[in-house]
Parts: sequence; structure tokens; C-alpha cells
Amino acid sequence: MSIAFVILAAGQGTRMNSDLPKVLHQIGGAPMLVHAIRAAEFQDPSRIVVVTGHGGEAVGKAALDYQPMVDIAEQGEQLGTAHAVAQARSALEGFEGDVIVLYGDTPFVQTETLEKMREARAAHDVVVLGFEAADPGRYGRLVMDGKNLERIVEFKDATEEERRITLCNSGVIAANAQVLFDLIDAVGNDNASGEYYLTDIIGLARGRGLSAGAVTCDEAETLGVNSRAELSAAEALFQARRRTEALEDGVTLIAPDTVHFAFDTVIGRDSVVEPNVVFGPGASVESGVTVRPFSHLEGCHVSRGSVVGPYARLRPGAELAEDVKIGNFVEIKASRVDRGAKINHLTYVGDAEVGEEANLGAGTVTCNYDGVMKHQTRIGARAFIGSSTMLVAPVSIGDDAMTGSGSVITQDVEPGALAIGRAKQVTKPGLARKLFEMLKAQKAKKQQGAE
Repeated sequence: MSIAFVILAAGQGTRMNSDLPKVLHQIGGAPMLVHAIRAAEFQDPSRIVVVTGHGGEAVGKAALDYQPMVDIAEQGEQLGTAHAVAQARSALEGFEGDVIVLYGDTPFVQTETLEKMREARAAHDVVVLGFEAADPGRYGRLVMDGKNLERIVEFKDATEEERRITLCNSGVIAANAQVLFDLIDAVGNDNASGEYYLTDIIGLARGRGLSAGAVTCDEAETLGVNSRAELSAAEALFQARRRTEALEDGVTLIAPDTVHFAFDTVIGRDSVVEPNVVFGPGASVESGVTVRPFSHLEGCHVSRGSVVGPYARLRPGAELAEDVKIGNFVEIKASRVDRGAKINHLTYVGDAEVGEEANLGAGTVTCNYDGVMKHQTRIGARAFIGSSTMLVAPVSIGDDAMTGSGSVITQDVEPGALAIGRAKQVTKPGLARKLFEMLKAQKAKKQQGAE
């Protein structure tokens, strides 16, 4: 059965106390909305529709930036969840499969749970995702009759007996597209909030002789984010899960609680991640890599056997081949570093190609920006770049070439050549002593005048 997803992302989130739409607040380096889209993507859907409202332009842009194939539907007025889902009708015109409704501020629903919901559709016309709550609080309650779901009742509309139910509603619902929209058309707003509740379709379905059922999941999967405190708790939960997954996948984390992952971090088995390492979005690390303390990796790829850090920064576009050594206080951006190259100390490499087994000395800088445009630096295989060399791009250093320490290199260096680009040293015997004496006398005179 083909599947489509409708992701509700129209809410303002007033408790966040933010100008940013709630679903754009980040967990693991990505907006919460992206986590919901990713959950849908794992089901290989025919369509994904994101329903926007507050901050709709920004929300729609974030969705399309991540996945250009999503459809955007706008909810002009926020009149409830059923009304929000109804806005997706035109985007799903002609679709005949099942629809699952997700929420942009509920980022942790797992692939396995969605698969269970799809399987449950074989037995029920409408399937709801529920959870046993440790503290049911103000959640809506699932009123069951054996394996059949009778209705969902919102807390504010529930009786005292119904409020004692601990099986709660996550809001996630699955149904055939035509059935879903037919039921939504019948939803009214005769309730304490005057809104059109998606949950009302359960009672309507039962009234039409349709069956409804519930699938349960761990309460943590249904965690919704409505405040900064809840956002912080969600980030902590995300990080805990990713650390556990990394350990189970054969990655050594020396101090797991100090390592921070992004939503898409990939690390191969037998890699070692030492304390206080941050992975930003887009970082991938192959097997057998060591990442040393206080390093930051984002938008980069590190190949097998390489060592990064400590105190290294790999920025977007950094590509390290096998057995590369990147040392302390080294920054790499938009550059490829070939096999066996060493960049061990205090160096910036940007918009560059570094050849196999090249060695860049401490303080090397690729001067890649002229104030308007970026320019390329090419460093050949086995080249040796002396400490404190400024490579003024565009410039090329040939294979087996060398630069003298302290040089400013502005012209290409042919293979095997030595380039020295520094001012001639001039030594004046005794002049330092005379200058010190003169300066000390001037200082003493100023101090006397101040007294």
C-alpha cells in the first residue's frame, strides 16, 4: 500500500517566547521539522505535505531546503488539527493510499513505530498511536473496548473516570486518504476550545461502522516540544540515543556525555572519538579514524586511518583521504587533503588541494580571499611548506617542491624547486642596546613629569 504523510507545522509556539516558528528550533543541528520529514522519508512515501501557518514562509523554505520534493499547504487560520489536515487535501488530490499525520514539533517517532501503524491498518480503518503515560496530565485519553478504540477524549472535555485512563493520545493517526478526508468533513467544533479536533474522527468512524485501533510506543517517542525547557530535554534525549547507537555500532567514545552529534552524523566502526568533540551537520567519518579532544567537524568527510585534532576544525567541504594527520589548531575549509598528508600545527587551509604526503609546517596560511572572490591553492605531492608560509592564491606548488620558512609565495613554484619569498635580514650591531637606553630615558622623563 502506498503511503503519504501530512506533517502539521502551523503552530506559533507562544511558550517558546521566540520570534522563530516553533518547528524551526533545532535538535541535533536540524529544525524539529526536519526530524519529522526524515521519519516520513524512511517509509519511502509517495508524497509528503507540510502544513504551514505561523511563519509559513520560513517554515516552507526550511522544508524545501531539506527535501525539495515536499508539498507545502498553508493553514491561514489556526482552527484546530482537523482543519490543518484538511488543508492538505488539494496536495493529495488523486492519491489513493494511506495517509499518516505527523507533527513538526514531535521529532522522535521511530521508523519501527510507523511500520507497526501501517501493519495495523490491515485490521482497522483508522489507527491511532498511543502511549502509556507515567503522568497522563492533560493529554487526550484513548478510550478502548478490548482491541478496538472507541473514541479519543481531550482532557478538558473528559469526565473524571476518563481522566483516570493512562493510555494517552500522541496525535499521530493513519487512515486511507479518502476515508480520512471524508471523516474530517464531518468534524464539528462543539467543544471547550471551539476548534476542529482531528481526534473526533474516531467517534465519527465508529458511528459509520468503521473500525479503529491503537498502536502503542514508548512515551519518549511522543515527546512534544512546547517550551525552551522541553527543547533542552529533547536535545538531551536525542544526544543520549545517538551516543548509544554509536557505541552499539562499534565506535569508541572515551567520554560519551561530552560528545555531541548532529542528526545526520555517520561514524564507522573502530573509530575512536575522544572527549569534547562536536559533530555539526554533514559530517561523515570512516572506520579506524581517531578524533582527538575539542575538535569540531561539520560538512566534511574523513577517510579511514586519519587522525584529527586535538583542537581541530573541519568546515564544510573539507575532504580528508586515508591516513591524513590534522593536528592542533588547524582549520580546513573547502579543501581536499590527499593520502598521508600532514598538517600538524596552527594552520589554515581554505579552497585548496593538498597532495599525497605533503607536509605543511606550523603557521601555514592559504590566503584564499581577496576581499571579493575566493581563489585556489594547489600543493603538490610530497611538497614541504616551511613554517609561517603565506600562500597567496591563486598559486600552485609543484610536486616535491619546498618553501622557506617565513615566505610569502605569490608565484607558482615548479616541481622540485625551493621558493623563498622574504625580505633580506639586516643586522645593526649594538643598535638594540642604544634603542633600549633611549626608550628607558624617555619613559623616566614622562614619569617625572607626571609627578
